[in-house]
Amino acid sequence: MVSALFTEKAAAVNALTTRPSDDQLLALYGLYKQATVGDNETAKPGMFDLKGKYKWESWNKLKGTSQEDAEKQYIALVDELLA
Repeated sequence: MVSALFTEKAAAVNALTTRPSDDQLLALYGLYKQATVGDNETAKPGMFDLKGKYKWESWNKLKGTSQEDAEKQYIALVDELLA
């Protein structure tokens, strides 16, 4: 169950005028996946898929975080990036 505010903030990320740092992008990715899918149950990407591995780790470290909490953290991070 994704809130309207969450959907609005997800759209706002695509309209950012400055590109967030790689760490911020990974945080956004992990929080978005946790909020929309839940815990990461996928297999870890291979050692040669560095981008996939970092994204997987960013999502996986949020394991156990409720989807509602991940949504709130995502919204807070987007607000910070928009400020």
